[in-house]
Amino acid sequence: MSPDSAQQSNTPKIEPEEILEGILDWVEAESPTTDKDAVNKVADKVQGLYDGLGLAIERTPGRDGFGDIIRARTENASGEKGILVLCHIDTVHPIGVKDGALKIRREGDEVYGPGIYDMKAGAYLPYYAYRHLQRLGRKTSLPVTFLYVSEEEVGSPMSQEFIEEEARKAKYVLVTEPARDGGKVVVARKGVGRFTMTITGRPAHAGARYEDGRSAISELANQIKAIDALVDLERGVTTNVGIISGGTAVNVVARDVVAEIDLRVLTKADGEEMTAKILGLKAQNPDVTVEVTGGMNRPPMEATDASMKLFEHAKACAAEAGFELEATETTGGGSDGNFTAALGVPTLDGLGADGEGAHTLEEKIYFSSLEPRAKMWVRLLETLE
Repeated sequence: MSPDSAQQSNTPKIEPEEILEGILDWVEAESPTTDKDAVNKVADKVQGLYDGLGLAIERTPGRDGFGDIIRARTENASGEKGILVLCHIDTVHPIGVKDGALKIRREGDEVYGPGIYDMKAGAYLPYYAYRHLQRLGRKTSLPVTFLYVSEEEVGSPMSQEFIEEEARKAKYVLVTEPARDGGKVVVARKGVGRFTMTITGRPAHAGARYEDGRSAISELANQIKAIDALVDLERGVTTNVGIISGGTAVNVVARDVVAEIDLRVLTKADGEEMTAKILGLKAQNPDVTVEVTGGMNRPPMEATDASMKLFEHAKACAAEAGFELEATETTGGGSDGNFTAALGVPTLDGLGADGEGAHTLEEKIYFSSLEPRAKMWVRLLETLE
């Protein structure tokens, strides 16, 4: 064996089975957003792994019933603007689903498990890539901060301030949400608005004194029609009454009803316009009151020249890794990347594993996507400057 061949054989290689083993260790630790202790078990794993790489760890205790936030910084992560790698460790699946309706299993190229696609596989990849750089004896050109939040699935109400704090220090933001539509990354996302409508009518016996009642549920039917009328698919505007609750009994004219409303928009201007319209909804029955509260939960993530330049860089890194990287035009789901993009920081999203079935009982990743994605991550961390 020649000296060059010997050196080549001793060079650390990216091992997809090793990547999968690490991902499954995180998936086994189920972590629904609302279970603080469960989420913190994953936070413990994250902290331990990055601590093992010698990074400076900052762990912020959760509040309001949410888990902790982990920040891991490279030794040069002070002063100069660098890379923010943005991840979340919470999932939508309840404890126990891994032993029931969504068993952790591998079937050919498909690997199933709760939260494996959204987004534990993606959250693990940058750790593995940075560790691989260390094994090769190489460093990143820019300082890197790896941020793992605990309640993205409910809108990041606690961690938004930390995300924005770190984004202001960053030159680039890389978000490890899952890839879309056959491995595409995300350069634009719709903004998300959330509203609560409370309707108060007048109760009455539905048989004996029907005429005295003023039904909150009947008024809600009117309001749903008004909300549905705001949908404009050509503009990318959607509204949806997703949850309703109310009434007392089947033989009582309903006094109270509450509806929760979802809004999605492509632009900030559309968000402002639709928010004003939803908050301005009035009762059609003068004897009934309608109150609407809420607003934009996440601003739109709009593609910019700077973010598209970042995409082109990632595309070149992917080409080095042996695959062609494409971008979606937009996606309707929000992420923490919405917050960073709104601050004007070039943001690239959907850099996690390829797969499908997010939030379903068929959630899975494609094993074949792990090695090329890890190689892309290595080159991204090493070459961004």
